[in-house]
Amino acid sequence: MDWTALRLSLALAAVTLLVLMPFGVVAGRWLATTRSRARPWLEALTALPLVLPPTVLGYYLLVALGAQSPLGAAFERAFGAPLAFTFTGLVVASVIVNVPFAVQPLQRAFAAIPLDVREAAQCCGLSRWQSFARIELPLAWPGVLSAAVLTFAHTLGEFGVVLMVGGSIPGETKTAAIAIYDRVQALDTTGAGAMALLLLTVSFVTVALSYVLSERWLRPARR
Repeated sequence: MDWTALRLSLALAAVTLLVLMPFGVVAGRWLATTRSRARPWLEALTALPLVLPPTVLGYYLLVALGAQSPLGAAFERAFGAPLAFTFTGLVVASVIVNVPFAVQPLQRAFAAIPLDVREAAQCCGLSRWQSFARIELPLAWPGVLSAAVLTFAHTLGEFGVVLMVGGSIPGETKTAAIAIYDRVQALDTTGAGAMALLLLTVSFVTVALSYVLSERWLRPARR
């Protein structure tokens, strides 16, 4: 069992979640409420990682984060280390890959809030921020939970983009999914099976816990 790879996967999922969720909340609410003509194009952009092959997305991310790119070169000048094939590069790639898993559930949750609820909040003298924090965000909480679970679980299982951007550097970019692949390549089916079962268990428990929490959250509303 490659516990280092598992810890790296959990750390990547946690950091991705912390970075992406605030953006997902803001972007999801904006897409749910805006009347901008650019909304369909922005929705298509956020959904793009769902339809692109991981190798295609991974290739473009590798080019964008590489030392020859403006972003990669600026990062290396500022921090003295490359962006590609590092944990930081994995975080950047993971955030981009998981945008639809964070934004789409939140957009649907905010879109489900009736317009008269927002209007009633304004009539009560609440500012937009107060209305968002006290009314909209609690009502959209099931969507927040779904987005968090999908982002966390998808990051744990991501393979193609992680391999393209990070490679397979032990302790740095070798996640659990890549460790399973390496075990299979080495014909170590026992080790690969053990790690696959562990990831399956973690993913199942995470998703099941989200359903339990959602049910408890929605139960008072049904009464």
